[in-house]
Amino acid sequence: MKFKSIYTLLLVVFLLSSTTSCIREESYANDPYGNFDQLWSIIDERYCYLDYKDIDWDAVGAKYRKHVVEGMSNDNLFNVMDSMLYQLKDGHVNLSASFNQTRYDFWSDSPRNFVESILESDRYLGNDYRKAAGLKYKILDDNIGYIYYGSFSYPIGDGNLDNVLSYLAVCKGIIIDVRQNGGGNLTYADKFAARFTNEKVLTGYICHKNGPGHNDFSAPYPIHLEPSTSIRWQKSTVVLTNRHSYSATNDFVCQMRNLPNVTIMGDKTGGGSGMPFTSELPNGWSIRFSASPHFDKDMQHTEFGIEPDIKVDMTKEDMYEGIDTMIETAREYLRGE
Repeated sequence: MKFKSIYTLLLVVFLLSSTTSCIREESYANDPYGNFDQLWSIIDERYCYLDYKDIDWDAVGAKYRKHVVEGMSNDNLFNVMDSMLYQLKDGHVNLSASFNQTRYDFWSDSPRNFVESILESDRYLGNDYRKAAGLKYKILDDNIGYIYYGSFSYPIGDGNLDNVLSYLAVCKGIIIDVRQNGGGNLTYADKFAARFTNEKVLTGYICHKNGPGHNDFSAPYPIHLEPSTSIRWQKSTVVLTNRHSYSATNDFVCQMRNLPNVTIMGDKTGGGSGMPFTSELPNGWSIRFSASPHFDKDMQHTEFGIEPDIKVDMTKEDMYEGIDTMIETAREYLRGE
């Protein structure tokens, strides 16, 4: 049986269940109050982390509804809604209008731990790296393989992965760098992770919202990673992460941390584990929000990120010298030093 993304199947389950659950559908007027109230209600009934994040949504709604007035401009209404949604501190929550989109920049106060110009220097990728779909890869001069995957929005196929892993087969070990990878398609994350296990592995659980209460969820559904039927990597692997490793990348790390010969190194991931869902307001604006919580195999939330096995930060001294502290630490680890 070919490997299929469990998330695709779970999303179908979620969509079907949401049409038959007891979450009520109310009609709201297409005016500032109606649009605000429907947005508040959607989050109240369907967002999956209100209690986990200890958010008093009633108080938040009361605070920002005071700023809604009849006949206010779309810009002003959008700004009020933006301020309210910001309290969720969730990069998967976005209100979209034809003129703007809300966003939560949760990385702004975190160490960057990544310098693109250093990565692109001759010390690392240089000009002679190879590229297969969204993967940039190279054999470093100490015979350590290096793969940079900057976004899971870039498609990868089995042929790409076969070629990359075959080329790197002579290496002592490989570094998979997913720093600055803000996520994308979970199918590609699953496909990549499946190359690093020879057995079916339990990597976590997911629930779906099945009622309007903040804790109305289905029973946890297990998530298993199935091994690829194509070429699989059998040697040591280091996955490099930083706080900008978010969403599908967070899920990728959640899977990889459970696999043999894999070490997570760097900084805590950015989180963003809730599977997003989209609804629409009376004025046509769309709201995207986290609807299905994801847990690790120990039933712990991964919404706020995953700690590395080995904590490493970029140092100012190394950056000044054009050295990537994380890559160098991973190389030493794979060489057994």
